[in-house]
Amino acid sequence: MTLLYISQQITIYVGCFLLIAGLIGNGINVLIFSSVRTYRTTPCTFYFLIAAIDNIIYLITNLIFRIVSGGFGIDLTRTSLSWCKLRAYLVIALTLLSFTCSCLASIDQFLVTSRSAHLRRLSNIKWTHRIALIAIIVCCCFGIPQLVFYDISPITKTCVNSNAAYAIYVSIYVLSLTCVIPVVILVVFGYLTYRSIHLTRVLAEQQADHQLAKMTLIQVVLVVIAITPYGINNVYGLITSGISKDANRLAIESFASIIFILLTYTNYVGSCYMFLISSRRFRREIKARIFFWRRQNHIIPIQQPIVRRTTLNTRGIN
Repeated sequence: MTLLYISQQITIYVGCFLLIAGLIGNGINVLIFSSVRTYRTTPCTFYFLIAAIDNIIYLITNLIFRIVSGGFGIDLTRTSLSWCKLRAYLVIALTLLSFTCSCLASIDQFLVTSRSAHLRRLSNIKWTHRIALIAIIVCCCFGIPQLVFYDISPITKTCVNSNAAYAIYVSIYVLSLTCVIPVVILVVFGYLTYRSIHLTRVLAEQQADHQLAKMTLIQVVLVVIAITPYGINNVYGLITSGISKDANRLAIESFASIIFILLTYTNYVGSCYMFLISSRRFRREIKARIFFWRRQNHIIPIQQPIVRRTTLNTRGIN
């Protein structure tokens, strides 16, 4: 049993599990964050809503492709130039938007839990809508070079970047915008939020804010765990790119890369389950919507007013 065969089986079974869990989890996030008014009008959870929609699109367009190509050897990017360019574009744009939403949610929780009234006022839903729109536009524009420079190689018949200068840019992008910068922002503002929670007691609806802060902090932990090994593996690849390697070492490195890539998908899959662990309120909202028929069929007894009868004793007049 070779590492190639093991990696194929891991890609198929782990990939399918992540796909199903991710679609269900992000679907629940979309349902809860869009239907519960307090969540829908809260800046932090609005970022979670955008991220959940982004994650669903990412899983459908990228994880399914990885399962089919890595597990069964069917690579549509080898035969369709349009899909080659579109997939490369979506990977860049959707990945960046997901990390951007996580960072914005972490920053927002720092503002909400701050002791400064001026900083707390910066967290409002109108500004959140504008910032989210700007983030979506920037992320979409950021992936445009993928549409220009990606092509099917006439030699290897694979979907590759055809511009050497842009290849250097992509390497910098992978290490900075999808690894180093998100981790730094999330860790810094996650720590500041954690510190603010223990220093301030002036929060409105303190219990709800504490639960939302816990949801954000556990999301920070999830992102850091998911992408840090992938970033380290990329640094290792760049450092050892000029070293001559035998077939056995290449096979081991390829197997490790597949494991680390699959681990990154937990960032797009696990947020709902982390929220379930960290927030009682989130669990209650899910239960209320999953078992909605119980509310419809529940008969609330109506107590009838009790009328006390007063007996009048009349005495005859002699």
